[in-house]
Amino acid sequence: MDWLYPRFHKESLAQTLCRLGLFVICTGMVLTMSMYPMLRALCVQLHSAFMGSYVPGHHSVLLINCPNEQAAKDIGRALMERRMAACINILPRTSTMYYWKGEIQDATEILMFVKTRTSKIQRVTDFVKSVHPYETPEVLSFPVEDGSLPYMKWMDEAVPDD
Repeated sequence: MDWLYPRFHKESLAQTLCRLGLFVICTGMVLTMSMYPMLRALCVQLHSAFMGSYVPGHHSVLLINCPNEQAAKDIGRALMERRMAACINILPRTSTMYYWKGEIQDATEILMFVKTRTSKIQRVTDFVKSVHPYETPEVLSFPVEDGSLPYMKWMDEAVPDD
């Protein structure tokens, strides 16, 4: 009669719990990794609120050179309209020397200081590359290590964290 009923291996309670534990750990890791940007932003806000201090590197300043003032204003206005920057300073003519295609070039350019969240750097860089008149635009970022806490708070309000 045993041949009529297939024999099923019955798992022990320990094996079932081990499998369940492994599943919970893996699911937790996947959720944590997928939610990392949101969790980091939340932790930064909580740290600032409870400690009353600034977390270094939460904001950045980008340097962008433009060939003329109109290009700088156009790029700056577009960044502001898209809420990718809290503030943009456009400095008057700067003298620039650089290598381009094997030769030293002298140029007069307009320098922009773009103040934003560090989490927005890649988006700002991609946007600038798409609209900038240069083939290889200069976009350099520098993390803000410290500064006026009210100003940093204002930057957070001006540039939403998506």
